Amino acid sequence: MYEIFGICPQLENLSRKCDKELKERFEKIDEIAQINQLKVIAAMQKNHVSEACFAVSTGYGYGDLGRDTLEAVYADVFQTEDALVRPQITCGTHALGIALAANLRPGDEMLSATGQPYDTLEEVIGIRPSEGSLADYGITYRQVELTNDGHIDIKALLEAIEPKTKLIEFQRSRGYRTRPTLGVQEIGQAIRAVHEKYPKVICMVDNCYGEFIELEEPSQYGADMVVGSLIKNPGGGLAPAGGYIAGTKECVERCAHRLTTPGIGKEAGANFGVMQNLYFGFFVAPMVAASAEKSAIYAARIFEEFGYETFPHSSEIRHDIIQEITLGSREAMISFSKGVQAGAAVDAYVTPEPSEQPGYNCDIIMADGCFIQGSSIELSCDGPLREPFNIYFQGGITFTHGKLGVLKAAQSMIDDGLIKLNEINISNK
Repeated sequence: MYEIFGICPQLENLSRKCDKELKERFEKIDEIAQINQLKVIAAMQKNHVSEACFAVSTGYGYGDLGRDTLEAVYADVFQTEDALVRPQITCGTHALGIALAANLRPGDEMLSATGQPYDTLEEVIGIRPSEGSLADYGITYRQVELTNDGHIDIKALLEAIEPKTKLIEFQRSRGYRTRPTLGVQEIGQAIRAVHEKYPKVICMVDNCYGEFIELEEPSQYGADMVVGSLIKNPGGGLAPAGGYIAGTKECVERCAHRLTTPGIGKEAGANFGVMQNLYFGFFVAPMVAASAEKSAIYAARIFEEFGYETFPHSSEIRHDIIQEITLGSREAMISFSKGVQAGAAVDAYVTPEPSEQPGYNCDIIMADGCFIQGSSIELSCDGPLREPFNIYFQGGITFTHGKLGVLKAAQSMIDDGLIKLNEINISNK
């Protein structure tokens, strides 16, 4: 079948070699996925999910059984007091913006415990000026840098907290920066240290790309809010839009009043007929996240054979689904993205082109042949066209598709003369 997709025999042999090397690693990932899948089923059973939960609501959406039950399911899975799960939340950045704006007031300070946040949050905060940013409302911002080896500097974090510090943000994934993804236990250790000394300071975790990769979530280690997107891990590739905020009742209630309006909060918000997909997506999310994680590890392993630097390395323990590969040139990033797009089931005939994207300060290259536009739990890649020319590969609803995307990316670079197979010793042993 790989011949049909233009994959050369040498690359197919390399794929078989990597499959054998990664088999034991993948079995462990599947074990975690099975446990997380059972957690989701238990939460659905506990909250009496029924066919009635899939009914369409319009207008105000008052008394929406499906919406309210889904939020109870999320709260149980994340072990929080409450949750806000809505299709009206357009993306992860929107969910984070709601959580920040809802829980900060003029004169308050937001402190990042993980250095500079993801690019699209810069305008939300006001690091880059933007209409309606937190800075516009008199909310200040500071950040604590990670240690030299990329971990939370708890001592520096505690020393940085001032009387006006109201909320601390922890970004679990790396964004477009080369640093380790943070594990749940490391984040939890920092949160416990903050709460022991400053119990009223809100600790919020940007959980994007990390859901269901470990057996626990940051909320189980004391996070006041965990925030993410439904077109990433928890949507399972089926959610057409949306985001979630799970956490303490007070924090979530404030977020609900920010999403809708004061006085209405969680009571309104029609589902527009997407509830079945939101439930179904969350049901399969642990298995889908496992497929995406395996695809990321496979991408690292293949490109390590070609001599590229990967982060994390294919042998390292992972805490999210993102794979960074340092390709070293603009041409290589474009060629890689062209290959991933050619491996898609949707829009495979399209050629990605660098372009401006809302929220970024440089051209972005993106391969996105997805059923849901912008769904990064599906096979995709992206990256800013700037030094050191890192591409960020993610997704793969099934591992078979993830593998194909990786092989098409490699084949594209071979065809463009950027990878020379005759210089690499490949054997199928």
